[in-house]
Amino acid sequence: MATVLRIFGIVALLMGGLWIGQGLGLIMWPASSFMLAQTQWAYIGAGLMLIGALAIWRASRRG
Repeated sequence: MATVLRIFGIVALLMGGLWIGQGLGLIMWPASSFMLAQTQWAYIGAGLMLIGALAIWRASRRG
């Protein structure tokens, strides 16, 4: 279970970082994305990164 949480946490951190970058207009890829320069996606990405960090923290406590 700890491995699954760790993998989920890493994926969530990476996706959240991408969403923050797209939402703030720092990452303009892919060009057809509806998320580009839409600040709400930066907030959603930050929330996803928080969930990912909590999953990794929980996995480290399980061993």
